[in-house]
Amino acid sequence: MFTGLVAGTGTIIELERDDHDLRLRVDAGDLGFEDLEAGESIAVNGCCLTALDPGESRFSADVSAESLAHTTLGDLAAGSTVNLERSLTPTTRMGGHFVSGHVDGTAVCVDIRPEGQSRRFLFEVPGELRRYIARKGSVALDGISLTVNAVRDRQFDVNIIPHTLERTNLGQCEPGTRVNLEVDLVARYLERLMGLDGRDAAGGLSDDLLARK
Repeated sequence: MFTGLVAGTGTIIELERDDHDLRLRVDAGDLGFEDLEAGESIAVNGCCLTALDPGESRFSADVSAESLAHTTLGDLAAGSTVNLERSLTPTTRMGGHFVSGHVDGTAVCVDIRPEGQSRRFLFEVPGELRRYIARKGSVALDGISLTVNAVRDRQFDVNIIPHTLERTNLGQCEPGTRVNLEVDLVARYLERLMGLDGRDAAGGLSDDLLARK
């Protein structure tokens, strides 16, 4: 579990690919990750991964085919900048919002406009995810906890302050850039509990939907 308050950025220094999976090697720089332990959860661009072979502020992580299919991690290359956050502890100050690191899909940057010292970013999401996004609700973009300013059909906008632009990779974002999107945990579970996702408690299709097939 994470808060969406990114510690800062790291750099991809190596990638190993095979037919299905990907292994990343990340340099966390001066973020204070020297005590990172093997098996610890860490969010890389908002995706919860398991730290492997930690040492000298560096760690590796394996990315499964499932994660590659639903995130932007497959787009990374050596030299890419990634947002990093270590997992929440009992003594962590709870800023941001609860972020699981289980990415729901990707959003695409449509427009960026200056707004005072900040920038207003407009993103577009796949149609199946738009129902989870509400005005003044929370989203995580590349692992960053943000508040939604406005929603219009499949698009929503967020305001990014200078501090966030400096400490995360959103400063490199431009129209056309894809980012990892995690919708609010509460919205996802409310839909499930109310049976609005068309599935029964065991995860299969409901009788009503089966009757229509």
